[in-house]
Amino acid sequence: MNRTRKKIERPKNPYTTVNLFSRWSFWWMRDIFRLGLKGPLREEDIYQNRESLDSERLTDKFSKLWEEERMRQKPSILRVIGRSYGLVFLPLGVLYSITESICKAIQPLLLGSLVAYFAEGQTSITELDAYKFAAGIVLCSVIPVFSFHPFIFYIFQVGTKIRIGLSGLIYRKCLKISKNASNDGLRGRAINILSNDVGRFDVALAFLHDLWKGPTESLLIGYLMYREIGISAVIGVAFMLSFIPLQAYVGKQAAHYRRKTAERTDLRVKLMNEIIQGIQVIKMYAWENSFAKLIADIRLKEVRAIKGTSYIHAALSCTSMISPLSVFLALVSYIYLGDSLTAKRVYTVSSYFNMLNDSMVHFWPLAITFVSEATVSAKRVQEFLQDGDAAATPVLKSDKKLSEKRNNNGSSEKAELNGNVSEGDKFLNIVNTREIHQHAERKGVDIRNVSATWDAIEPTDGKGNAALSDININIGERALVAIVGPVGSGKSTLLNALLGEVKINAGQIVINGKLSYAAQEPWVFEGTVRDNIVFVDSYNERRYKKVIKACSLERDLELMINGDLTIVGERGVSLSGGQKARVNLARAIYHKADVYLLDDPLSAVDTHVGKHIFERCITEFLGDKIVILVTHQLQYLFDVEQLVLMNSGRIEAQGRYQDLQRNEKCKFLLMQATYESQNETTDSTDAVSVDSRMSRSESEKSMEHHQLLNADEMPVEDENQEQQAVGSVKLSVYMSYFKALESPILLFLIVGLFICARFMLTGVDYFLSRWVIWEEKVAISNGEPLRKVDENVTHLAHETLGNHSLNLTEQDEDAVRQELVIFYAIILGSTMIVYILRTFGFFRMCLRISLKLHDRLFRGITRTSMHFFNVNSSGRILNRFAKDIRTVDTDVPHTLLDCIAFAIDVSGVLIIVAVANYWLLVPAAFIVAFLFLFRYIYVNTSRSVKRIESITRSPIYSLTNQTFQGLSTIRALHAESALDSEFHDYMNGNTCAWFLFISCTRAFAIWSDFLCVLYIAAVTFSFLVLKNEFNSGDVGLAILHSITMIGMCQWGMRQTAELENDMTSVERILEYTQQPPEPSLHTDPEKKPKGEWPSEGRIEFVDLKLRYSPKDAYVLKGLNFLIEPQEKIGIVG
Repeated sequence: MNRTRKKIERPKNPYTTVNLFSRWSFWWMRDIFRLGLKGPLREEDIYQNRESLDSERLTDKFSKLWEEERMRQKPSILRVIGRSYGLVFLPLGVLYSITESICKAIQPLLLGSLVAYFAEGQTSITELDAYKFAAGIVLCSVIPVFSFHPFIFYIFQVGTKIRIGLSGLIYRKCLKISKNASNDGLRGRAINILSNDVGRFDVALAFLHDLWKGPTESLLIGYLMYREIGISAVIGVAFMLSFIPLQAYVGKQAAHYRRKTAERTDLRVKLMNEIIQGIQVIKMYAWENSFAKLIADIRLKEVRAIKGTSYIHAALSCTSMISPLSVFLALVSYIYLGDSLTAKRVYTVSSYFNMLNDSMVHFWPLAITFVSEATVSAKRVQEFLQDGDAAATPVLKSDKKLSEKRNNNGSSEKAELNGNVSEGDKFLNIVNTREIHQHAERKGVDIRNVSATWDAIEPTDGKGNAALSDININIGERALVAIVGPVGSGKSTLLNALLGEVKINAGQIVINGKLSYAAQEPWVFEGTVRDNIVFVDSYNERRYKKVIKACSLERDLELMINGDLTIVGERGVSLSGGQKARVNLARAIYHKADVYLLDDPLSAVDTHVGKHIFERCITEFLGDKIVILVTHQLQYLFDVEQLVLMNSGRIEAQGRYQDLQRNEKCKFLLMQATYESQNETTDSTDAVSVDSRMSRSESEKSMEHHQLLNADEMPVEDENQEQQAVGSVKLSVYMSYFKALESPILLFLIVGLFICARFMLTGVDYFLSRWVIWEEKVAISNGEPLRKVDENVTHLAHETLGNHSLNLTEQDEDAVRQELVIFYAIILGSTMIVYILRTFGFFRMCLRISLKLHDRLFRGITRTSMHFFNVNSSGRILNRFAKDIRTVDTDVPHTLLDCIAFAIDVSGVLIIVAVANYWLLVPAAFIVAFLFLFRYIYVNTSRSVKRIESITRSPIYSLTNQTFQGLSTIRALHAESALDSEFHDYMNGNTCAWFLFISCTRAFAIWSDFLCVLYIAAVTFSFLVLKNEFNSGDVGLAILHSITMIGMCQWGMRQTAELENDMTSVERILEYTQQPPEPSLHTDPEKKPKGEWPSEGRIEFVDLKLRYSPKDAYVLKGLNFLIEPQEKIGIVG
């Protein structure tokens, strides 16, 4: 469709040729990272799309499966997805999950055994055994790293395939939707599904196996903890698992809120699309504030639904405190049952509860949430695919000829239908049909007893709201037929019946020959003038020039800077109404056909151009074709071969002009035609008409200055191209994001709660380690053998106490333990309260910011000039209100929460590790330095790729939007296949960037995790080298928290990079909020008229000059005239 779109030559994708190790380690990404360090990537730098991710191929696959699925009694799009990839995806997921669970279960046992090695006086564990335990701990970290990331990479590829296949299905559905359904909210739904819903399967698949893996791991870990601390483990695990019903309920509520959010987002996007389409009218009537209030009300309802989802996520985030509470209950019950705490038991049990917390408290509810949301999205996709079916009547493919053929004298006679079947029998056998025989020798149109309605569903009473009733028309070869009648009489509906756009309830339509169509409302898409005329046909210069001349476009193209290669912009914003009408007509005429349906093509052009088009185009150029012309220009009725007068969906009269002169119903109509014809003749010979044509040329010339940019300053093509931001997201973007909160006190309060919560949680861990040491002191002071406390009384306890005892009685010991338990409970309870306040307060803050940014975005685009809408496609603008606003609503809060928590948590963990062994800060500093280096490399590449992905996504929405606007023309000219191919081209371009983006993410993650493994190895083996300087409590504390810190670091680093990617959406929103506004809608007080003004309708122009953009030439140049009250003014030119 857009033939001038630059063909991008992409480098070959190295993923298709590298070896298995390179794929597994993502080493094949090194070249693109190196290129990203040199400067911002361009679209030409993005690798070619993989064949397995080809949009057309995947769409064909899903289309075939969906057609098979539709034959079922209860079709399901989820079953289609399962049949596509379930047989491969499920076994791989099971294999990976089992491997990861085994490693997670073994690592705490190895850690406990290593901690026991450092007990004073123990002899059962040799140094070789300790090295084996240390190697096992490292190995249990290596295996998940080199299995998790390739598996997740595969998962995201499967999710991408699902997204592409469903997107293709959605677009093909758009090409089939009936015209009345396309105006019933399906356009907004389609764009919202393409921008939001189909992208939810990536994350859902990543979490799908956690639905069964979490409960399985809880059984395994529960059993292993029972072996360590007996019935006390059951108490702690039972407390943790008691939250499962609550999490299930929360997951169900998340799906409910997701559905409400999606419905309200659909409504908002639909209304925004209508506002963008009608922005010129809105500005003309100064309705900006009214629509702002309407959008604000809908947005407020949407945010309330999002608030429910956000609070659910906040509650799920707070459940990370369940692990410390479970440890508390397990250890306290263990003490009250008469046992003593030891470092081995404390850190083994703590490790297991941390893992169980990840499996059941963190990932399992997230799995429920994401899978529930994906299920809702799948349902929305399925509802769309089953909704709004085209109302076109069936087309029977046969070789029948017309039932009537014309004689040379204009009369008609019956023609025999195929075979020996009589006409009556044939008509009885075929009812409610529309037949097209494109290759029939004798061309013509036969309409028999046709009744039709716009209702897509068959009326139960067989009548419905009929748009056409008892229509009978027979048209022979080379006929020019005019259809006239008052507004709403059914003229356009009759053409739509011929096109198959309305529901035929009775009768039959037979068309012999190919159809072409020019719609009443001109459809002009984003591209060059030539693209709009040639459309999907091959370019033939000779025919093209004839069409241009016949449609009176030669002079217009001469005035355009780039001629017919001028970009007209979406909806033809660079063309006048008359130019759009003629381009629309030229497209229909250029298309080679036998029957041309022209719906009022002369209404938007002046008399002289209309006369030229009728004579040179309709009468002469299409002289050997069948032309069915709907018109209100009655002066041309003398030259038509057949005249059809319609009223209220019925034919009042039909025949030749001369035959209808005696018909009373047509008398007034024909008198008016005679009057208009005489006026046209007079006007064409008047000298004023010469001045008129000259004035019109000057007007067109000045208009072109406003429509097109100066070629020396900036080509139109460049201005219409969406600009790609380069470099880092500026600090000002982050500042603007937080400034939108408009409450610095609230911001500082939330940050303070984050810091307080982290250090209180760190205090809990430190307090527990001191408690363990106290228990060891008590054991030594009581003279208990070391083996009685699992050979785990440490060297530090002996040094602290020497050979002296604490001299505590049993009652004193119990009293101290009671105080420790109470203090432990107070710290945990306080931490829990602060944690809840900081999490819920943070999400509330982000929602408030999101609401403010949306309001500013809406004000920004509605208060800017029309020039903004002339150079930005509706899809590009809608992308801000759909994808970017969704990112700010949901993605930015979660990513920002992770980043803030990461920065504060790392500080807390470093403090507790330094207390245990300050030498561990040295390798930590090196690892963190390398992580920041990796992050720098990663961000420079991923940032550019993410921006390119966002830019290549916009044309998908623009094409979908334009398709809805021109459905009738697209189907009439059989352009569905060409547009489908263009959609696949856009999808493939976007997939190239998306595949590279997820590759960048996985490469950074696996390389960062490998650094983490090296750090774990350094920390673990360092204790073995310096074993005499540490006690078991400090060893357990250091290793456990070092593992936690490194896991935290690699995730936090990725989230900081991801936050920068997400903040590009904020950047894009802010870009539109900063558009130069028009003057205020309200008059300044000092300029406000006094008294009762105006007292009369009087307009005075004093040296008025007007231009539409600072770069344009003046369109109005020094107008001076006065319009007195009650004067009626006509504007000519």
